[in-house]
Amino acid sequence: MHNPVSLPPGAHLLLADAPAQLLPARELMAFTLASHIILVPMGVALPLITLVMHYRGLRRSDPTALLLARRWSAVMAIQFAVGVVTGTVLSFEFGLLWPGLMGRWGDVFGIGFGVEAWAFFLEAVLIAIYLYGWRRLPPRTHFLLGLPLPATALLGAFGILAANSWMNTPQGFRLDATGNPVDVDVWKAIFTPMFGPQYWHFVVAMFMTAGYVVAGVYAVGILKGRRDRYHRIGFAVPFTVAAILTPVQFVLGDSIARSVFQKQPIKFAAMELVWETDTHVPEYIFGRLHPDGTVTGGIKIPQLDSILAGFRPDTQVTGLTSVPASDRPDPTEATIVHWAFDIMVIIGSLLGLLVLCYAWVVWRRRKRPAAERLPQSRWFYRSAACAGVASVVAVECGWIATEVGRQPWIVYQNMRVAEAVTSTRASTLWTMFGVVIVVYVFIFGSFLAVLLKMRTRWRLEDAAAGTATPAEGPETETPYGPRAAVPAASAGTGARAGEDGTP
Repeated sequence: MHNPVSLPPGAHLLLADAPAQLLPARELMAFTLASHIILVPMGVALPLITLVMHYRGLRRSDPTALLLARRWSAVMAIQFAVGVVTGTVLSFEFGLLWPGLMGRWGDVFGIGFGVEAWAFFLEAVLIAIYLYGWRRLPPRTHFLLGLPLPATALLGAFGILAANSWMNTPQGFRLDATGNPVDVDVWKAIFTPMFGPQYWHFVVAMFMTAGYVVAGVYAVGILKGRRDRYHRIGFAVPFTVAAILTPVQFVLGDSIARSVFQKQPIKFAAMELVWETDTHVPEYIFGRLHPDGTVTGGIKIPQLDSILAGFRPDTQVTGLTSVPASDRPDPTEATIVHWAFDIMVIIGSLLGLLVLCYAWVVWRRRKRPAAERLPQSRWFYRSAACAGVASVVAVECGWIATEVGRQPWIVYQNMRVAEAVTSTRASTLWTMFGVVIVVYVFIFGSFLAVLLKMRTRWRLEDAAAGTATPAEGPETETPYGPRAAVPAASAGTGARAGEDGTP
């Protein structure tokens, strides 16, 4: 394999000198990661949001809240099953596509994947118990058995973020005479300089995204005229969770940006399109970086980048040209990183404005009955419906900025991507890529079909229930609707849901 260190200045790993299999390997990994991350927010955060609704139902003896929690737990289980499939594919791809990475560095950072595997196992068991308990366990016992679920979800995120943060700021080892890592310190390998900022920024992003996505479903129902209690609570609880965390994310986002500025200055230069090391550096909103270092398009704000980096206009910001061309993102990659970062920040800012609107309306109406405290504006609910999709886009952009900004390194300053790639023929990888696309279309299509089937069943259940009050409450049913064998006296739905059967 060609050694990328010998590339002449200005050459790039994706040109003719790069291994032919590098491009399909990167495209395949990018596709599967981008697909998997769509499911991650619900996998990490939906257990806690469901338990918040469950607690509300038990605390207030609210059958509508219990009905929502039960239905969300069904969605949680289906989503988890799909997430396990896509996550397993990613795990295999690390070994199949990047054997140089796993073969050389697996002993150093592989513990993160082990932690994630145990978290997946525990979460699967706990979800099964939680679903089982809706029909068969006392309400309090059932709720208490569900409490470990959020912790296991966070444990899985811990494992993945430990591995990824190590790739960004590797430590906890020394290299022997042959360049192989020895004397591994597991704790240092896990708790790297970027671990804390990355982990908390990621976790809060997951809770925000899940809250906005779930609330967006009920916002659509409200826009269709379903302003019943089912839709109001289904919207208010997850949206409030996301709203509380949104200002927290601004603080965490600033923290991780400063960590990148200090620990990964070249990535920061790509995020901000800084070509030469200088002070009084301007901030570009969008724009395109060219090979000669000029930036065209976008909005230029003088000195702002230096001010944001160090609170002073004379703060020095490291530029891309401070390292050889072979050790930094090329202009196209830097532009991609910059746009991804800007889109993420803009979406976060718009979500902040939406939260301010929500908080202002709720505060002004705090003395009114609960049914009248939520905003009434259709534009608000249109924005809330879009917030779920926008937050997923922001998560995707965050990962693009993280991964593309580290190029050409797969292990920062220790191993290049081209050194880690498989020796499998490029044609085979392209074929594999095509097969994966077909399989993923089937998987996600099946996931959507199952959700629609569940919604239809819930719609029929709600229509049959009408306004009747159940005899034994919602805990006498499975999450998927009443059992055919259950007597009519014990097969009530717990509360009337929206007419459209929105989950």
